[in-house]
Amino acid sequence: MAYAANILAVDDEPALAELMHFHLVRAGHHVTTAANGWEAIDCVKQRRPDIILLDLMLPDLDGFGVCEILRRDPLTATIPIIIVSAWSSPDSRHLGLELGALDYITKPFSPQELVERVNRLIHARAV
Repeated sequence: MAYAANILAVDDEPALAELMHFHLVRAGHHVTTAANGWEAIDCVKQRRPDIILLDLMLPDLDGFGVCEILRRDPLTATIPIIIVSAWSSPDSRHLGLELGALDYITKPFSPQELVERVNRLIHARAV
């Protein structure tokens, strides 16, 4: 791994947030979690993570809204976003990528695959 990334994992399901946190920390990363859309926006503005793992089905502000808000702000527009969602339809995948996400992982996911995709994105951005 090139370096330890600061990752924001956004998911309203505590068990999934903890699963992502556990495996990414074990892989050497620093992980902060948020349970809803507005909390995610606040965390991004306070901590400027290297990567955001973003669920789409969130209370208060969904992941599409979070993505759109972050992409409109020049200070957060370039932070890589990986959507991690149970929505597996081509339309939701297309919309997420159209709004600026770099990758889309469908739940349930393999923790190993999640770590591999995060590490691949870190490596690609470091080159």
